[in-house]
Amino acid sequence: MSRNGQLGGRAPLVTDFPFPTTPGGPPGVEVTDPPGWAARLARLGVPTADTPVRPSFHLLITVRDGALRCVVDLTECRIDPGHWLWVRPGQVLRLLDGPCSGAVFVLFQASFLDPATVAAARLDRRAWRLPLLPAPSARPAVERTLELLVDEYRRLRDLPLEVHVEVVRHLLAVLVLRLSHLPGGERRRTAGDDAFRRFQQAVETDHPRTHRVEDYATRLGYSVRTLTRATRAATGQGAKTFIDERLVLEAKRLLLHSDSTTAAIGDRLGFPSTTVFARFFRHRTGETPTGFRARARITPEAG
Repeated sequence: MSRNGQLGGRAPLVTDFPFPTTPGGPPGVEVTDPPGWAARLARLGVPTADTPVRPSFHLLITVRDGALRCVVDLTECRIDPGHWLWVRPGQVLRLLDGPCSGAVFVLFQASFLDPATVAAARLDRRAWRLPLLPAPSARPAVERTLELLVDEYRRLRDLPLEVHVEVVRHLLAVLVLRLSHLPGGERRRTAGDDAFRRFQQAVETDHPRTHRVEDYATRLGYSVRTLTRATRAATGQGAKTFIDERLVLEAKRLLLHSDSTTAAIGDRLGFPSTTVFARFFRHRTGETPTGFRARARITPEAG
């Protein structure tokens, strides 16, 4: 057995995780504990608690006692008391040891929050750190907000349903805004923020269809130079590199969590041939797709 708990060099296949529905509860948000999380996995037909899942929603996990080891995409991390893990839609989550008894899971769809909160919290970006650790000055407010959210979520019959939903919505908004604006977790806003945000969303949707910055620039109404400048300001890398890294991430996800052949993965990602895909992957990662799959299924990837 390897140190990430995998057996025999074969990674379990990833399971898509649509947002669960709770009859009678607020639509678009759930607050649950480890047994509740396990029950949701069971309804999906997930064979074990450490099977990788790809949520289609935002997932916040924190730990009150104990510790929780997990992998998000290809990055292994440990959640200790006071830490927060923010898994974004489309990322692959694997709990290495199963959920610990002191964990809290907050599942929500961006559409549950009002547009102003979605914009202010920058829900379209990845978390800056895995996991998030509020500074001592910020931690009490975050924890008080969580306690209020957990308590209010359980008080379904104390208020009319529409009022209960609004209270939960506001408390979740406070929690999300606090976590997205932790001290040291923000970058300086630039004039190209809107251009990069639109480019990032387009790449997320269309990276299997086009790998050319020129195509995104034409679609979005920007020049290649503007997209490159905006992407460099936001991420420190050019627009073409940003596209390539998104392709590499998806290729690694599929190599690690599917039985698809290299040819099928290359075709799914829009490469004209297996040779071109293999050459691209090796240039960007230093190893072949087959070599990565063999290595990563034995030892966790550093991300």
